[in-house]
Amino acid sequence: MAVAKQYLKTKPVCKVTFTVPAEEAKKVAVVGDFNNWNPKGSTLKKLKNGNFKGTFELPKEGSYEFKYIIDGDYVNEAEADRYQWNDYAGSENAVIEL
Repeated sequence: MAVAKQYLKTKPVCKVTFTVPAEEAKKVAVVGDFNNWNPKGSTLKKLKNGNFKGTFELPKEGSYEFKYIIDGDYVNEAEADRYQWNDYAGSENAVIEL
């Protein structure tokens, strides 16, 4: 798994690309506090090499908790900037710092 950040000079946003290797998966989405934990509209596209990939513009100078939903299972990003305990979920969430 990987997260790539591209800061834009013309807008106060960062293009964040999420890449998830999941050849056997049928559906992968990224959810977090940047989209109210709603998978609608945050589904990643499956590539020919078996990876799922998607790019989203997020406001700069913030930190966001997120997880992937891989075929209904919540999975953390292995290369997150850090992890944050979430009492509601009863587990740690991955965090991206922008």
